[in-house]
Amino acid sequence: MALPKSLSHSSLTAPYGLGPLGVAAGIFFMMGFVTWLNGPLISFVRVAFSLGDVAAFMVPMVFYISYFIFSIPASFLARSLGLRKGLSVALLLCALGVATFGQFVSMRIYGGALTGLLILGAGLSLMQVVVNPLVSLLGPSDRAAQRIAVMGVCNKFAGILAPIVLATVVMGDIDHVAQSASAAPDAAARNAVLNTFVHAIYTPYMGMALLLLVAAVTVVFCPLPNLQAPLIPGMPDSGTRIFRPHLVFGILTMFLYIGVEVMAGDAIGTYGQQFGFPLSQTKFFTSFTLGAMLFGYLLGFAIIPRIITQERFLELSCIAGIILTLMAFLTTGYVSVACVALLGAANAMMMPTIFPIAIRGAGPWTPLASALLVMTYSGGAIIPQIYVALKPLIGFQAMFALLVIPSYFAVFFYARRYGQTGLLPLDQTP
Repeated sequence: MALPKSLSHSSLTAPYGLGPLGVAAGIFFMMGFVTWLNGPLISFVRVAFSLGDVAAFMVPMVFYISYFIFSIPASFLARSLGLRKGLSVALLLCALGVATFGQFVSMRIYGGALTGLLILGAGLSLMQVVVNPLVSLLGPSDRAAQRIAVMGVCNKFAGILAPIVLATVVMGDIDHVAQSASAAPDAAARNAVLNTFVHAIYTPYMGMALLLLVAAVTVVFCPLPNLQAPLIPGMPDSGTRIFRPHLVFGILTMFLYIGVEVMAGDAIGTYGQQFGFPLSQTKFFTSFTLGAMLFGYLLGFAIIPRIITQERFLELSCIAGIILTLMAFLTTGYVSVACVALLGAANAMMMPTIFPIAIRGAGPWTPLASALLVMTYSGGAIIPQIYVALKPLIGFQAMFALLVIPSYFAVFFYARRYGQTGLLPLDQTP
């Protein structure tokens, strides 16, 4: 059966075919599954370790700060190992991180659990450094956002499943657990309740670690193109200047965007709890954001570039994000939470468009440029922490809007300034 035109080799992945894209899609699914567990994990650790908001938000803090710590070393490791070995090592690190997290959570050692998230983040840093430029450069430049959208569909579909699986298999009746722990007559009884609760996480996390280990071995035998080769015709092999304006401002823009994405995805549960919604409901809220994000990816895949350019779509997404954030601020209850969840649709095509614009023309510096952009994923650590620290002073809705709306404006102006010029050959880029 013939492939639809939108998925034909010549239009999407020439001259490499769909094989490498399929490998990347599987990797993005695994990345999405382990990444988007963070939202419900915030509620999980709050109960399991009796934490406040700031301490519970150490989950995304440690996870995303690992991108800042490990991305540059990951870029050098990627150049040394090559694509196939680099991906395999990344998956091995992820397996180790997942296993470490599961082990220490089941022992109720919070510092050890956070160490597992740091190791997981190190593996994902290496994976992002290798996979993102691969997908960006695996075909015509005007289809880069569409290729990353395919990855986003896999990533966000996994992100929809992950919170549901965790909430159903592990978290159970978390409201009852929290009430029982609070009502326990002494520390021993309280610890008995919580030890039973956290033990449920051990088997699922060890199972995920095993799957990641199998994937690491499988990747070794997959046919993948050489990342270090210049994949865009006409780009020079040497003498390329890396810190061009569209990369420098792309780094700042990506930092802000990732913060917004994590606010809408991981912080939505805490946001909903401020309206008095029980944990039994808020543990699923991340899946709603990811569902909206999946819709945004499918929409982008369908209309870019046939109806609208990826750069124009980015501008419209920012406008939609600003409107939805204002609506979230002006409403309450489920309507406000729904507006936050719908930010997923507005956010969907932002990273797929910012990333290829920012690395355009990097040539042999592409792995380093990619690493610098992956470092900015630490925005997912900093911005939510600012939110939970200041929301008691300013109000949770006002603080959300004060962080998110300026970030959308920054992305909008980046798209307007560099959306076209960032796609020009080197000698035409300002």
